[in-house]
Amino acid sequence: MANESRPCPCGIGDRFDYEGCGQEVQVEHIKAYVCKAPASTDKAVVVIHDIFGWQLPNTRYMADMLAANGYIAICPDFFAGREAWKPSDDWSKFDDWLKTRDARKINKEADAVLKYLKEQCGAKKLGVVGFCWGGIAVHHLMMTYPELKAGVSLYGLIKDSDDISNLLNPTFFIFAEKDDFIPLHQVTLLEQELKKNCKVDFEVKIYPGQTHGFVHRRGEDISPQDKPYIEEGRKDMINWLNKYI
Repeated sequence: MANESRPCPCGIGDRFDYEGCGQEVQVEHIKAYVCKAPASTDKAVVVIHDIFGWQLPNTRYMADMLAANGYIAICPDFFAGREAWKPSDDWSKFDDWLKTRDARKINKEADAVLKYLKEQCGAKKLGVVGFCWGGIAVHHLMMTYPELKAGVSLYGLIKDSDDISNLLNPTFFIFAEKDDFIPLHQVTLLEQELKKNCKVDFEVKIYPGQTHGFVHRRGEDISPQDKPYIEEGRKDMINWLNKYI
């Protein structure tokens, strides 16, 4: 059960027992996990982790899935060496911890990663996906970097004060119907705002009966009624990237 006093929902879900098919590299001032597609490609996706950081096996599983679908996938350490959150940490200190890890202040890391993908991997077509904390980062990057041709934000927290309508390229927003931390009225407001002001393609999709983190934090074997939605979320993510990159 989720601890009601927790300010972030990422403690919900499973930690996959997964090794990863890629390798760790140094990208300027940060480390990153890179997995390459089976065949040569100039398409790449930046995978942005949640609060548990770039080494969480679940996020690497997602990167490997993208690589298997024909992308160079890179999961950088957007905390730039600062410690990731651990489930055993004291949740009462979470807000202070988060203040030093602002998902909207990652341009230095993003610049290094995009340069690496272009110069070291030969990438010409770029996209980004992010989970929870990483979903917030996707909102920021898709309003900042025109070279990111497609973005997928998975349960990135939104506030009523956020204006995400100045997207530069197509962005897909994945939300869970039963996400205790992203009320559905906020999702409705986001969609209304985008319909009114957004100049590029977007989609906002709510997955019935699902909870926060369902796409990357839950094993497919979790329950028969959830499995189709987990698979659908992953398929939708890949289809969006395929369409625009």
